[in-house]
Amino acid sequence: MTTILLARHGQASFGQENYDQLSDLGSIQAQMLGQHYASIERRIDAIFTGSLNRQQESARHFWQSYQTLFSTDDGHDDGHDDERIETPIVTAIDLDKPDSYVLPQFDEFNHKDVLFTSDPAFNSRSAIASEIAKARTPSTRLAEIFDGAMQRWHGGNHDEDYIESWPEFSHRAQQALAQVHHKIESLGLDDDSTVLVFTSGGVIAALTAQFLQQGSLTAYQINKSLVNTGVTSITVKNERTRLLSLNEYSHLISGGESFVTWR
Repeated sequence: MTTILLARHGQASFGQENYDQLSDLGSIQAQMLGQHYASIERRIDAIFTGSLNRQQESARHFWQSYQTLFSTDDGHDDGHDDERIETPIVTAIDLDKPDSYVLPQFDEFNHKDVLFTSDPAFNSRSAIASEIAKARTPSTRLAEIFDGAMQRWHGGNHDEDYIESWPEFSHRAQQALAQVHHKIESLGLDDDSTVLVFTSGGVIAALTAQFLQQGSLTAYQINKSLVNTGVTSITVKNERTRLLSLNEYSHLISGGESFVTWR
């Protein structure tokens, strides 16, 4: 039984000019996931990411933390360095060869298009900035605007307005998962292999809704609950794919609630 772990990227730079980069906390979250999997000796046979910076950065921080802790000696210092035994580790990702692990189908939806298309009054960053500046709580007003935009996109009544409509995005998520299946076969991984994919909340929510045979609005509600570096597990056996767990983030709990973020 092959396990595919879909990890949301670490916290990005929300509210900054360039959202598509990890915050300091986002980098730590990815490292914590790597430390957690290393500590429980969870084998990772292959790692893939979307093409977005925040996804690739998450994979890099995860892998650097994971391999550093996983490839250690047996923990016994008897004064004989030549007798230490290193735990073997599979090279799950070659960070110097992006073409080998980047799968653009796992990219997030175009949030700017969804936001700017939702209302003629909010068709630019400056227009939205002007609107939220009037609010007593700007962050709350921005959340309201984004929520309205997302509901419009998921609603299905204006699909022709978008660069990528919700049905098109959901189909792309299916294609992304199919590509991972193909990669697993081409790499010759065995049936009990574990593959980790760093992607975004929209992709994970779309796939989860498909597994549960639910519609787009359910996907949106799922998306809102997904934690940064939270992991959703699916299994593949005899060409059947099943949802095993959703949004697991126990690796963050030890650090305290400040490490658990949704944006």
